[in-house]
Amino acid sequence: MGYLLHSALRNLKRKRSRTALTILGIMIGVASVTLISSIGQYGASAVGNELESLGLSGLTISAATGSQSMLKEDELSVIETCSGVEAVTPVLVETAELSSKRYETQALVWGIDTNADEIISLEVIYGRMFDRSDIKGRESVCLVDEAFANQAYARSNIIGKTVSVLYGGAEREFEVIGIVKTGSGLLQNMMGNYIPTFVYLPYTTFQQSTGKTGFDQIAVKVQNSDEVSETGQGILANLERFSGQVGGYLANDIAKQRETLDSMLGIVTLVLSAVGAVSLLVASLSIMTVMLVSVSERTREIGVKKSLGATRGTILLEFMFEALFLSLFGCLCGLAVGLALSFAGASILHTTFAVRGDVVLLSLIFSMLSGVIFGVYPAAQAARLNPVDALRQNG
Repeated sequence: MGYLLHSALRNLKRKRSRTALTILGIMIGVASVTLISSIGQYGASAVGNELESLGLSGLTISAATGSQSMLKEDELSVIETCSGVEAVTPVLVETAELSSKRYETQALVWGIDTNADEIISLEVIYGRMFDRSDIKGRESVCLVDEAFANQAYARSNIIGKTVSVLYGGAEREFEVIGIVKTGSGLLQNMMGNYIPTFVYLPYTTFQQSTGKTGFDQIAVKVQNSDEVSETGQGILANLERFSGQVGGYLANDIAKQRETLDSMLGIVTLVLSAVGAVSLLVASLSIMTVMLVSVSERTREIGVKKSLGATRGTILLEFMFEALFLSLFGCLCGLAVGLALSFAGASILHTTFAVRGDVVLLSLIFSMLSGVIFGVYPAAQAARLNPVDALRQNG
């Protein structure tokens, strides 16, 4: 067995360029599948982190279609007193145009309360969050995201600047009192140019300027992530008892949204991995081509070995080992390159390094098996050669 392994390696070294190109093909296939699985994991992690900031235990309460269009202060108070509720904040949202003296962009304007940063994804990096005086006084102040600050003023800290926000059919000016981090997840870093700018206003200011008297939604953070559904049902029951409207409210479970998104990302990752596996199949076919050429070139050598007593099994195993080594080296190199690129990408994007082990393992097994399977035919061809006919060949 040791002789066969040594002989297989020696034969691969004879044609180093051809061997290297074959290994390269397999390496690219395995590396691509590894990268795809990493991207899928990064996406799932980014979605999870953003939803985690709404609390894995998060809920949003809204009015059901066909009932009252908005929630009121009284309903906010009812939710605050419900069992299992840790914190609540009213939420209003509307599309807008945000502009400074030198820059204009589309935006989403949010009306929020002072405790919104405890419940939703909101990290103030400069300045401050709204306080009670901003809410009670309906002050013309706002928070803008870091991306807008950099685009408009070429720096992150623009505290004290004035920006114009066009929404609700009128343009209003607001003083910037806080800068919010644009987003730390992979999706935000990769797609920052395509995600609209966010502007945050005191919800009372938002209501006054639009004429709204209620809220689009109420975000709820619950105390126990294992009791999200029960807490949501309790909130709905209390609201229906308070308003006398059965079925007048909806509770949206953020944790269930996360599970749905994770499942979708998992399916997308598997589909893309399957596409990457096609390159593995092509690389495996190249192993068959290389091995058939090798058989043709070494016909006389095979004849000599058979005339000296080598059996069909010995010749078959020698060529099979060559195909196995090509697959093995290609898989290991591809895995190393894929993991290295994934780690480098995670470091650059400041996210957690993660790879789907099941996808990588399947790609390795598929590559190894297909390489060996496609090596069977050339090996069998070599093993069936007649020693007399083989010795007559000039190759």
